Amino acid sequence: MKSILIIDDEKEICESIKMILDYEDYYSEYVTDPLLGKDKLKFSEFAVILLDIQMPGMNGFEFLDWIKENDIKTPVIIISAHSSLENAVKATKHGAFDFLEKPIDRDKLLISVRNAIKHYAIYKENLELKSTIEDEWEIIGSSEALNEILQIIDKVAPTDARVLITGENGTGKELVARAIHRKSGRKEEPFIEVNCAAIPKELIESELFGHVKGSFTGAIRDHIGKFELADKGTLFLDEIGDMSLDAQAKVLRALEDGKIRKVGGDDSISVNVRVIAATNKNLTEEIKAGNFREDLFHRLNVIPINIPPLRERRDDIPVLIDYFINKLHVKNGLPKKTFSKDAIEVIKSLNFTGNIRELKNLVERIMIMVPDKVVKLEAVKKYLPADVPDVDGLFDSANSFAEFKEKTEKMFIEKHLKLNNWNISKTAESLGIQRSHLYNKIKKYNLEKQEN
Repeated sequence: MKSILIIDDEKEICESIKMILDYEDYYSEYVTDPLLGKDKLKFSEFAVILLDIQMPGMNGFEFLDWIKENDIKTPVIIISAHSSLENAVKATKHGAFDFLEKPIDRDKLLISVRNAIKHYAIYKENLELKSTIEDEWEIIGSSEALNEILQIIDKVAPTDARVLITGENGTGKELVARAIHRKSGRKEEPFIEVNCAAIPKELIESELFGHVKGSFTGAIRDHIGKFELADKGTLFLDEIGDMSLDAQAKVLRALEDGKIRKVGGDDSISVNVRVIAATNKNLTEEIKAGNFREDLFHRLNVIPINIPPLRERRDDIPVLIDYFINKLHVKNGLPKKTFSKDAIEVIKSLNFTGNIRELKNLVERIMIMVPDKVVKLEAVKKYLPADVPDVDGLFDSANSFAEFKEKTEKMFIEKHLKLNNWNISKTAESLGIQRSHLYNKIKKYNLEKQEN
């Protein structure tokens, strides 16, 4: 039942309106003092407010200003005996949804109330949708490395500085780009994404800058490019390391001039775009190989953000597991589960070459295939990648969880030492720990390099 608040200093009018609304199965309340109306709105939510203009203590226009100052989104219908075009225009400027003249016409009242309720329902739906979308792009984790990235986002987002995001596939580069946009002054404007690796070389310029009809075979109509679509907003150039050199030159010119020209067009178009770029490639090496323009790199690399792979921020894994469990429960209706400590430790020890995407797939696979509410190590073992070390042997030989954890840690460190040819500095860096800490672990587990 939709709640309606009536604020009018004349009790008879309040009761008359309440009777009309109650007859139509609305729930309505009324107050004859605007200050009491303020108290009502502080502690209760209403779908519509019916508000008089002329009241002692606080008039309707002042009340509308108070509503705006307190960010109350409930639509307000002004009801007034002082009907005039001037008052109607003034009420609209102060944020009123509609203006009704006294004495109140029953049909007009009900139509206006229905429209206001519909308007408020649409607003609420949009708010929920926006919240859902933002949740979809939420950055999850509590590791020191991730916290440092979040701090950089908070600093750079309010500016228009260009950002270059680097990291392996699946680390969350797009999440970072969207977070920057969402926290910027451009958040109400478009966020336009271009996957440079997915667009054929011969079409990338058309996709970025647009084209005019007849400019090439197949151009049967004018096409608006992504730069123009992102005007006043953010353009996210994902996998920019895969962009052709010709397209790079035109992107550089667009960044320098703030203007673009459609393929086959003669006119320049001014655009106000913030560019965020991302790549999984080492652009310094690509520059040396002649595959990427150094001048474009320096244009893009104003604020560099490197996202470490998941194997270098393993503290985020338990948090991500819980997050994926909840998302899969809400989105797909899968029953909620909890993972045992030893199961989580084994998952934390995985290499995760596919990073967060690989972890999500693993959790989803287990959620679907394992019927138990508590997912134990035995169940997890069935769905681990084929190249995982002998978990069975570790599990069977350990007499306690602490012993099992030590055994897996030893195996994990030894594996990374071998991968880095026993280079202590490289191994410590890949594990995200101090060299002294790694030395202590090597001593603790009596690890020695095996000569061939």
